[in-house]
Amino acid sequence: MSSLNSRWKSNKPEFIVIYGRRRVGKSELIDRFLNKKRGLRLLAREEARELQLRRFSVEVADYFNDDFLRKTGFSDWDSFFEYLYQKSDERIIIAIDEFPYLVKEDNALPSILQSFWDLKLKETKIFLILCGSSVRMMESMVMEYNSPLYGRRTGQVLLRPLHFIHIYDYIKDIKKAVNYYSVYGGIPAYITSLNVSQSIEESITENIFRKDSYLFRDIEFVLRSELSEPRYYFSILLSISNGNHSQGLITNDTGLSKGIVNKYLSTLIDLDLVKRKVPATVSKRCHRGLYYIKDNLFLFWFRFAYPNIMLIERDLGDAAVKNQVMPYFSDYTGLRFEEIVEDIFLSVNGRDVLPFLFTGYGSWWHKGEEIDGIYYSDSEDKILFCEYKWQDNVQADILLQKLKEKSQKVSWKKENRTEYFCLVARSFDSQDRHTPAFKTSGKKEINNNTVLLDINDIEALCRKASE
Repeated sequence: MSSLNSRWKSNKPEFIVIYGRRRVGKSELIDRFLNKKRGLRLLAREEARELQLRRFSVEVADYFNDDFLRKTGFSDWDSFFEYLYQKSDERIIIAIDEFPYLVKEDNALPSILQSFWDLKLKETKIFLILCGSSVRMMESMVMEYNSPLYGRRTGQVLLRPLHFIHIYDYIKDIKKAVNYYSVYGGIPAYITSLNVSQSIEESITENIFRKDSYLFRDIEFVLRSELSEPRYYFSILLSISNGNHSQGLITNDTGLSKGIVNKYLSTLIDLDLVKRKVPATVSKRCHRGLYYIKDNLFLFWFRFAYPNIMLIERDLGDAAVKNQVMPYFSDYTGLRFEEIVEDIFLSVNGRDVLPFLFTGYGSWWHKGEEIDGIYYSDSEDKILFCEYKWQDNVQADILLQKLKEKSQKVSWKKENRTEYFCLVARSFDSQDRHTPAFKTSGKKEINNNTVLLDINDIEALCRKASE
């Protein structure tokens, strides 16, 4: 919003691309940006070109109170852009939402817009926004080199899901925020549709394990709208959700060829649904890369809902949640807790909370050994080793000793580095609580280079990040 408002005040012609996955808040962002400004948002649909032009004619005529346009309408896209050109001597926002639907019906549209932008619109005060939910199509239609519109945009916004600190700020209860974020992720439309006063078991039963709930079918809808062969992607996502993270394990589990798996994993990464992780401190080209589902609701749906579709369809969702979800929910949330802590550390990085400003981070694994989180600074030769446990009464002394032993197997600047250690848990054994937490008062010092963070400390960090 800050970026859009700044561009609006410049009074120069703008061609902004706003894109991101469905439900992430693109239309809401545009509507709030339009508030008290001159302009309108035109929502495209999957319908014939003539119907789209007719509907746009009515909406534009209503906005400009133009009876002649209301009677005649736009005959083609040339007349539509010519009309906008005539109205752009003053600052005005024209936002075309779900732009890919228009191109799908008329693939000449990008070339037509290119011509009008180059010859006319870029000399006006127009603030043009193209918006779309198909990340892949928006990039190929507007931003890639072979697109007619390549080089025309003046800015872009890839809208991503909210961070954990925002979900906590909305729910106001740290333990409940961890549970809800672990299931629903950071998609605003999902979170705001929930009754967060419910227990997580009640919420899952009502919002995912009911056949008439929109979240039950939304994952399928998103995949089918983005992908031409969803059955193969379903197989790959299901395999990853079941713990197969290497390309070899995914290939063996799905029965698909290595080439197909590699191709489809690349597409899922482009769609921001899957991420490839390599051990912290090593090159991104490392062959030890593993694949994880990035979106929490996708992961939860494939891990728990998809295998229980038959029970859900027969109105036995409550029994499925009780017997097939909740016995395993703590372990599931424990894995998501690792991502949550990482997200919190990223949110407070550089804010005088952590012992140093880290420039690299990630989990680490090698020959059967794993460390949940490593954060390091190349310029300061400092490194922080972390273990995360979504458990109560954790015995820190035993866990810390194991962490220090494993840290010696990380070769990064081993001869000339300053080491820090951190344990994060819901709570620790009472005898371990003498270890001070990260400072939130502006100081960087950590006594003995070791720190324990319990759930109260994590909550304090969330509040610090939101300041």
